[in-house]
Amino acid sequence: MSERAVVVVGYEAAELLDIACVTSGLIMANELGSLDVPYAVRLVAPGGGPIRCGTGLTLAADASLERTTGPLDTLIVSGGLGVERAAADHRLVGHVRRLAGESRRVASVCTGAGILAAAGILAGRRATTHWEFAPQLAARHPDISVDPVPLWTRDGNVYTAAGITSALDLTLAFVEEDHGAELARRLARHLVVYLQRPGNQAQMSLFTAAPAPRDDTVRELVEHIATHPADDLATTTLAARAGMTPRHLTRLFTRHLGQAPGRYVRVVRTETAARLLSSTTLPVAAVAARCGLGTPEALRKAFTAHYGISPSHYRATMRPSQIPKVVRRER
Repeated sequence: MSERAVVVVGYEAAELLDIACVTSGLIMANELGSLDVPYAVRLVAPGGGPIRCGTGLTLAADASLERTTGPLDTLIVSGGLGVERAAADHRLVGHVRRLAGESRRVASVCTGAGILAAAGILAGRRATTHWEFAPQLAARHPDISVDPVPLWTRDGNVYTAAGITSALDLTLAFVEEDHGAELARRLARHLVVYLQRPGNQAQMSLFTAAPAPRDDTVRELVEHIATHPADDLATTTLAARAGMTPRHLTRLFTRHLGQAPGRYVRVVRTETAARLLSSTTLPVAAVAARCGLGTPEALRKAFTAHYGISPSHYRATMRPSQIPKVVRRER
């Protein structure tokens, strides 16, 4: 395979950001990673004509949906204000169904889940969509397990992303799945995404989350903690890294994050554990080691205190029906 063929489906009144987050993200990954098997991204539309997006801007399609053929690496269906009409268009839905059968991976962004649902692709699966559209999707398609909480979900080879910019979270997840975590982190930094958010992060929690700290030192330490949860992250170690006393570091964290460094580290490690539990088959002991909590018992205590349920219960209820096997060896 010389390239990864990615087709993004647009239509009249599709959401521009749904399209751009995916296309820009994958093309930037090509540039940053110098990939041997780069992404070949095409935007297709019914008839191959221009797409007048819901925001009023017009995009030129690369090809017509009708004449697009597989095999494809990834098929992604956009959402937008025009989704009702698109989902009712039997020819459009039929071509999406056809291409899904010729794709290794199928995805939707935001209300694009409605088109996958109309094509029968989400039947019997767990899926998400924009929280505001979730009740309508569930009512129309009772054969779908609609979960309005996560930013994105995976059930087998079918992925669904929540509202608009969660397309970027899903794109970063694709890059990590295809080319590893390091390229995904580099892409996140290049896109000026503060942190790569795990798929199981709640949509609604984003509206009450604390903003990124303005202090440069705290911001650098927060990124270090997020990307190195298994390292020595004791307050004294972090203070030494920042070139200040532990007391001063504690004052900075309390001022900018509302909690002391030790408590912040514990929350990050617990949320990292949640991501690993829901997206990998790593044993609980390996999850505890990788997220920096050390032992299964320490993980259980931290997890129960943070989420109110045990790690095993969380894994059983949150992970998709098929979890990608972990192929990278523990170092």
